[in-house]
Amino acid sequence: MKTFGLIGKSLQHSFSKQYFLEKFKQNNWKDVNYELFEIQELSDLNPLLQKNETICGLNVTIPYKESVIPFLDELDETAKMVGAVNCIKISRSKGVITLKGYNTDVFGFSSAIKPFLESGHQKALILGTGGASKAVYYVLSKLGIDSYFVSRTRKQTNTFLYSDLNEFMLDSFKLIVNTTPLGMYPNVSTCPELPYEYINSTHFVFDLVYNPEETLLLGKAKQQGALTQNGLSMLRLQAEKGWEIWNA
Repeated sequence: MKTFGLIGKSLQHSFSKQYFLEKFKQNNWKDVNYELFEIQELSDLNPLLQKNETICGLNVTIPYKESVIPFLDELDETAKMVGAVNCIKISRSKGVITLKGYNTDVFGFSSAIKPFLESGHQKALILGTGGASKAVYYVLSKLGIDSYFVSRTRKQTNTFLYSDLNEFMLDSFKLIVNTTPLGMYPNVSTCPELPYEYINSTHFVFDLVYNPEETLLLGKAKQQGALTQNGLSMLRLQAEKGWEIWNA
C-alpha cells in the first residue's frame, strides 16, 4: 500500500482527496490511498511520517507552504527560487526518512493562466503575500508581467495596501490574481476589499480559490464585465505534476 495525502491546518475546503480517489478508481488502482492530515504544528510532521510508514508523498497547503521548508532535507530548484513548497516526495531507506520539496503551483498556475492572457495584461496585482503568492509572482515575472503584491500591511517595497487601491491604479493593473483564502468554503461571504466599481471588461481576475467554483470576488468582478477564472484547472494541473514527481 502507498499512501499520499495533504497537510494543512484546516482542510474542509479541499477537493484533493476526492480528486485522487477518483483517479485511483478510474485506473483501478487498489494499492494506493489519499488522506487528509490536519496538523496544528509542523512539529507534528515527523511523528506523522513515523507513525504512517506507507506515506510516500504529500501536498502542502495553507499555512505551511513557506514554513515547511526548514523541515525538509532538500529542495527542487524551482521551489528554492520561489521560496515555497506545496509538494513533498518522501523516500525511506533503512529507517531513514528523506523529504524533498517541490513547487507544482508554478506549473499549475502557468499552464492555467496562459490561455487567457492578452496584450493588455502587462501589469498585475497579486492579492496576498503567502506561499501561493510567491509561485504566482515567479510565473508572472517569467512571463514578463510587472507584478505588485497587495496586503493589509506593507511588508516589502513592491507591496500596496488595500487602502491604496483607487480608480487610477485599477486602470493601470488589468490583471488581478487572488492568492488569499478569502471566499473559500465555508467562509463564502468574504472577499478581498477592492474598489470593485473600477473593475471593467478590460480586466482579467484569476482566483486561486476553487471551492466554491465562483467566489464572491469572481461574482463581483463578473458583474463589472471582467473575464474571470477560478483555481480548479490549476488544482488539477498541479496535482498531476505532483503525481508525476511522486512516481518518478
